[in-house]
Amino acid sequence: MNLILFTSEETQRPLPLTDARAQHIVDVLRRDIGDAFDVGLVNGPRGKATLLARDAATLTLSFVWGEAPPPPDPITLLLGLPRPQTARDILRDATTLGVTALHFVLSEKTEPNYAQSTLWRDDEWRRHVIAGAQQAFATQIPTVVCGEPLDRTLAALPQDAIRLALDNYEAGTPLAAQLPTSSHTPLVLALGPERGWGPRDRVALRAHGFMLAHLGTRVLRLETAVVSALALAKSARGAW
Repeated sequence: MNLILFTSEETQRPLPLTDARAQHIVDVLRRDIGDAFDVGLVNGPRGKATLLARDAATLTLSFVWGEAPPPPDPITLLLGLPRPQTARDILRDATTLGVTALHFVLSEKTEPNYAQSTLWRDDEWRRHVIAGAQQAFATQIPTVVCGEPLDRTLAALPQDAIRLALDNYEAGTPLAAQLPTSSHTPLVLALGPERGWGPRDRVALRAHGFMLAHLGTRVLRLETAVVSALALAKSARGAW
């Protein structure tokens, strides 16, 4: 954890020693009474926490907040719902790289049972976006939606966004050639599930203004394609 995140409610009470953050403060950061460390408020400012007291069950902390970090780039990821372990990696890494929203949709080749995973039913997904934000020394976490049909999600996307869908079969242009260069331009990147987009998906994507693009001739794992596409998008926008 490069930054330890808390909600507003959590800052008002002692932190249980059973909490992974408490274990990190004590065992990894090795903070003692009076020591400070970097913290953030979820979707709020960064700051410093000081360890005031420790007993057999809890840590007592005080917080001083600074300014909120800049917002993430206006990039939305639309993803055909993948298997849960792939989704976990994407939740973490896309948050680390900085996106505004993640939509895991039911597409033509989606396995419907994936939506019933404990990842989504028990809000486990939130733990992975928090981990991604903490890694990035950031406080903002993306909006995450899972289980909506592709058509319904397409209809609700930002109207002013550039829309690009990655496809290994029908795309004729590299992704890098179609990316916007302004850091203010909203962008939607759509990637199919592990088995790719189906014919009906491509019809729907094109009907909603998506251009098809590719990442070269090699077939990538979905989680690798997400990181690669975001890296290209960030570079085109001048973030890197």
